[in-house]
Amino acid sequence: MADAAEVENFEEKKYYSYSDYLTWEGPERCQLINGEVFMMASPSVVHQVILREISNQFYTWLRGKTCQVFFAPLDVRLFPKDDNSDTTVVQPDMMVVCDENKIGKNSINGPPDLVVEIVSPSNTHRELFLKFQYYLEAGVREYWVIDPDEKKVQVHIYENGHYISTVYKDDAAIPVNILPGLSVNLN
Repeated sequence: MADAAEVENFEEKKYYSYSDYLTWEGPERCQLINGEVFMMASPSVVHQVILREISNQFYTWLRGKTCQVFFAPLDVRLFPKDDNSDTTVVQPDMMVVCDENKIGKNSINGPPDLVVEIVSPSNTHRELFLKFQYYLEAGVREYWVIDPDEKKVQVHIYENGHYISTVYKDDAAIPVNILPGLSVNLN
């Protein structure tokens, strides 16, 4: 990850690749979206509790099945290139990957089947919009955005080149489109 001197240089250089990203060291976490750096803050306790609870439901249901659940921090290269010149590297809070060929040694190489993002105060609307666009372009089949403050989950299901969106609140049970039979309880 980037050290303090490199963070200062982010202002000088505006476009980065995965090759650049691999050279950064330090405690800071960041993502690349179309070559632009987005710094990531440490998640809150509420964020982590939500992640633990939802991922536990997925992990328990997926045990013994071919799809796997993964959690941040783990790099996802939505459009991987052999020479590491790709410019979009994200770290979704949780993801499900059903194609074992996408699971690399240090990253997921290609779009996950399902992505879950938990909104944090450090997320900007622009960042969330860009991620949504890139997830759509990459072919992520199901995308969840959990807003702890609003106590709601937006579920976007990819069909015929666009997402169909549904909002769930309170104690709803969310059917997982890519995993028929799994329903995640918001309690």
